[in-house]
Amino acid sequence: MSISKNLPMLSILAFLGLWQGLAFYLHSPLLPSPETVARIFWQHCQSGELPYHLGMTLLRLIVSFAISMLLGCSIGIALGRNEKLNAFFDNWLVIFLNVPALVTIILCYVWFGLTESAAILAVILNKVPNVIVTLREGTRALDKDLLNMAKCYGFSHTKTLRHVILPQLHPFLMSATRSGLALIWKIILMVELLGRSNGMGYQLHLFFQWFDIASILAYTVAFVGVIQIFEFAVLKPLDNLALKWR
Repeated sequence: MSISKNLPMLSILAFLGLWQGLAFYLHSPLLPSPETVARIFWQHCQSGELPYHLGMTLLRLIVSFAISMLLGCSIGIALGRNEKLNAFFDNWLVIFLNVPALVTIILCYVWFGLTESAAILAVILNKVPNVIVTLREGTRALDKDLLNMAKCYGFSHTKTLRHVILPQLHPFLMSATRSGLALIWKIILMVELLGRSNGMGYQLHLFFQWFDIASILAYTVAFVGVIQIFEFAVLKPLDNLALKWR
């Protein structure tokens, strides 16, 4: 049992060891060592640049993620419960799922200007179809016997949603949440690179122009760290709470 608990830490140490070994073997500025990246990370934190740009990216992520999940879950459940509605909008979903993120971002900037609202809209349009598909399939898989039982016992729509539908949709909601975070922050970086004057994507674009690999890795580590903290501080407790009935 103790070995299983230590495996995540051992995995991280093995990754850092491999990174350090490759950096030492190659001895190239194209792959700085973990120590160098850590030093650059601390310098950017002290200057205030990293917290500022990370904060701007996280703000965009929170707003676009919240709107995407709300819209995607609502539409996905509606399509899953209504076959006619699903048949009508299915081709729409296929189209939006296959439009490249870069195209959506460029069109939003061209149509609405290089504004914050256009940036958020571009992220939402890229994420919502994925949430819709995930929740639609989850709604289709709902146990009809449980729904009929709730109807027989006179459950209200709110009570049915809370006690019958949401527990069954929980795995699909968590899947959409985790994949959504992974997808949205990558799209946000592209949005910031193309049309924002701040944020992680904007900074990474500058570092790319300067061939500053250490700073690129430092900013990447910072964002991945924040997402990991969110995973263990928010998503894991929510997951455990939702599955407590088991």
